[in-house]
Amino acid sequence: MPSRIREEEEVLAKAYDSRLAGRLLKYLTPYRFVVALSVLLLLLVSASELVGPYLVKVGIDKYISKGDPTGLPLLAALFVLSLLVAFVLRYWQVYMMNKTGQQVMADLRAEIFSHLQQLSVSFFDKNPVGRLLTRVTNDVEVLNELVTNGVVAIFGDIFTLVGIAVVLVAMNSRLALVIFTVVPCIFVATLMFRKNVRIAYSMVRARIARVNAFLQETLSGIRIVQAFVREQRTMAQFDRLNASHLEAYLKSVLYHSIFFPVMELIGAVAVALIIWYGGGRALQGALTIGALVAFLQYTQRFFRPISDLSEKYNTMQAAMASAERIFNLLDTEPEIKDAANPVHVGRLRGKVEFDGVTFSYDRGEEVLKNVSFKVDEGKTLAIVGATGAGKTTLMSLLSRFYELQDGSIRVDGTDIREIPEKELRENIAIVPQDVFLFSATIEENLRMGKTNLTKDQIVEAARKVQAHDFISRLARGYDEEVGERGVTLSVGQRQLVSFARALLHEPSILVLDEATSSVDPETEFRIRKAVRSLLRGRTSIVIAHRLSTIRSADRIIVLHKGSVREEGTHEELMGKRGIYSRLWELQFAEQAS
Repeated sequence: MPSRIREEEEVLAKAYDSRLAGRLLKYLTPYRFVVALSVLLLLLVSASELVGPYLVKVGIDKYISKGDPTGLPLLAALFVLSLLVAFVLRYWQVYMMNKTGQQVMADLRAEIFSHLQQLSVSFFDKNPVGRLLTRVTNDVEVLNELVTNGVVAIFGDIFTLVGIAVVLVAMNSRLALVIFTVVPCIFVATLMFRKNVRIAYSMVRARIARVNAFLQETLSGIRIVQAFVREQRTMAQFDRLNASHLEAYLKSVLYHSIFFPVMELIGAVAVALIIWYGGGRALQGALTIGALVAFLQYTQRFFRPISDLSEKYNTMQAAMASAERIFNLLDTEPEIKDAANPVHVGRLRGKVEFDGVTFSYDRGEEVLKNVSFKVDEGKTLAIVGATGAGKTTLMSLLSRFYELQDGSIRVDGTDIREIPEKELRENIAIVPQDVFLFSATIEENLRMGKTNLTKDQIVEAARKVQAHDFISRLARGYDEEVGERGVTLSVGQRQLVSFARALLHEPSILVLDEATSSVDPETEFRIRKAVRSLLRGRTSIVIAHRLSTIRSADRIIVLHKGSVREEGTHEELMGKRGIYSRLWELQFAEQAS
C-alpha cells in the first residue's frame, strides 16, 4: 500500500480533536442565530416528548383506575397537542439546520476551490486530482452530516436522557435505580461499537479516495485505454479497488447489525426488570399502575438517544478525520508567493533575461544547469533541443509555475520574483502543445472571462490565426460547445483556438510551445504568414521540433541535457556544424525519405 494511503488511513483513525472542532465551529459563526434557535427548538422538542408518558400515568391513575372518564378527553387532547407541537418544532429545527448545513458546506467548498486555484503547479504534480475531488465532495459531505445531524442534535439527546432520568427518579427512585443497572452494559456495548466502527469508517474513507483517484485517471485517459485494448486489465484493477472498498463498508454494516440488536436486547432486559420489580411493587401498592406504564414508556425512550449518541459520536469521528484532511489542504501554503514588497510593473515591454538559472523538480537530477540567455524587446527567440532537454521547463519558470533554485530571471530588468504573480502572467501568453479547452463554447474559451472583449475583436483574432473559417462552418459557430477538454474539435483546431486566445490576451511576451506540431503543413504555412505581423512589437519565444518553423527567428539557442550548448541565427548555427546542424540534416533527411 502506498505510504500516502497509509498516512491517510492513520489520519482517519485519529480520535476527537477539539482544535479541529473549534475551527469547524468558526464556519457556523455567520449562522449563530439560526444555530441557537435550532438548539432551543430541539430542547423544546425533547421537553414535549417527555409529556406523553406522564399524561398516560395521570390518565390511568386519576381516571381509568377509578372508573372516571370525565378527564380523559382533555388528557387525550393534550397528548395529541404535545405530539403536534413536537412535530412542528422538529420540522422547523430540521429544516433550519439542514439549510444552515448546506450554506456552511457551500462556503467551505468555495474556500477549498479558491485555495486550490492559488496553490502552485508543483502541488498538483504530487497530489492526484481524484483525491483532491474527494476532499471537495466526500469529505465536505461528511462535515455536512456533522453540522445537520451531529453537533446540535447531541444537545437534544443529552437533554432527553437527563430529562427522562430526572422524571424516573422523581416518580420512583428505587425502580429508577433498577433500570440504571443496565447502563454499564450499554456503556461497554457502545464503547466496543464506537471503536470498531471508527476503524471501519477509516478504511471506507481511505479506499473511496483511491477509487476516485483511479476513476479520474482512467476516464481522463479513456482513449489510451481503448486504443491499447486495456479495458479488461483496467476493469480488473477497478474490481480490486471496488472490492476493497466493499469489504471495508461491509465491516461497518456488520458492526451496525450487531450493535442495534444488542441495544434492543439491553432495552428488553430493562423492560423485563420493570415488569418484574415494578410489577411486584405495584402488587404491594407501593407503585401505581399508571406509574408502571409510564416507566415502561420512558424506558423505551431512554435507549433511543443512547443509540443516537453512539451514532453521532462516530459521525463526529468521521467528521474529525475529514476535517483533518480538509484543513491540511487549506493549511498548505503555495510554494510560489509574492514578495513582501512587490514591484508593480503594469504593462511590460518584454525584455527577458535568464541569468545562471538552475532547476530540478525533485531536488535531485538538475533539469536546467546554469542557463543564461537574453531576448530583446520585440524580438523572437527560438529554443530547440531533444526531448527532455528542458525547453518547456524554461517557460514554466518564466511564468513562475515553479520557483528556480539558483540564478535569476529578469523581465525589463526586474527579477520576476519581485513582480506580483498576477501582473507577470497578465503580460505572458502561452500556446502549449497539449491544448486545454474548457467544456464551454468556443467564444467563452476565447474570452477566458474577459467581458470587455467585443464579438468583432474575437472574430478578428480568429481570422488572423486562420481559425475563423472552421469555426464559421460549425453548426452554432462561436456558440458551439466544444465538450470536455475540447473533445469535439481536432487537435489542430484546438491549437488554432488556443492561438487566438493568446492573441486576445494581448501579451507583451508570447510563448509558443510546440504550437504548430499538430497542424497540417498548409495550415501551418498560413499561420506563420499571419502571425509575422502580429509578433512585431511583442517578445516571442518559440519552442519547436520542426526547425523549419523557426528559421527566421532573430536568435536560436540549442539546449542539450539542460545546458545551452549553441546560440546564434540559423545561418550561424548551420555554419558551426554542431548540434543544430545535425538536427537540421536529420529532420530534412527524414522528410526526404
